[in-house]
Amino acid sequence: MLYYKQPMKVLFLILCNSFCLAQNMSFVYEMKYHINVEKPNNFETSYMMLDVAEKTSIFRENHGRTADSTRIHKGNRWLQTGFENQFYVKKDLAKNKISKIISNREDDFLLPIEDDLQWNISSEKKKIGTYNAQKATLTYGGREWTAWFTNDISIHDGPYIFNGLPGLIVSIADSTGDYNFHLIQTKKFKDLYDARVKALPINWSKYEELAKSYYQKPFGYGKVTFLDKDGNPKDDKEIISDVQKGIKRENNPIELNHKIDY
Repeated sequence: MLYYKQPMKVLFLILCNSFCLAQNMSFVYEMKYHINVEKPNNFETSYMMLDVAEKTSIFRENHGRTADSTRIHKGNRWLQTGFENQFYVKKDLAKNKISKIISNREDDFLLPIEDDLQWNISSEKKKIGTYNAQKATLTYGGREWTAWFTNDISIHDGPYIFNGLPGLIVSIADSTGDYNFHLIQTKKFKDLYDARVKALPINWSKYEELAKSYYQKPFGYGKVTFLDKDGNPKDDKEIISDVQKGIKRENNPIELNHKIDY
């Protein structure tokens, strides 16, 4: 009995890893983040999905995945406005290319992430839930990150832009505590719903230009009439001012080195 115990365990892990790689796997992360610079203790929580297929992965909010499904099946799209605090990331796993997808109204913009993710893998290990995890650190976006990855799932990916470790990232947070991703669920999925395929390529300089343009004219350059609850016209300058205050207030981006001075 003792002779077969260890080989069977190894065989089980091999089969488990092979199963994970052969399936379309979805990893659900709880993301807690702080973007309101006026309220340092005010954190928001979003539930994000990392869908990993054979050669592609997409990281997005749960409702973003639903919106992509609707866009493919019905031709309708969920309209999102603004440029700040968007976390939609697509990875070409075969070519090791990472891009953020920024959506504003009817337009999608593709922002390549060209940073070299130079991980420092530590010998430190611990148990996170049911996973055997190992520590790794990284400098990205003007922030210092600490990640915990597991060899129990041999998918070299993780939340947001993070990937390239010898296993799935189950937890990662920056040193300030402003951004924290934690794996809470694993499941299979059938369809990837890769809907944002016609995005206009931009760089960080163009991103800043577009964001500042939106800040100046959040409702475009046409005439927009706003009504109060009684149907009377409202002062559009007041509405625009409120939008601009919101943009300035929620200006703690994950890429701190690309923070825009509005």
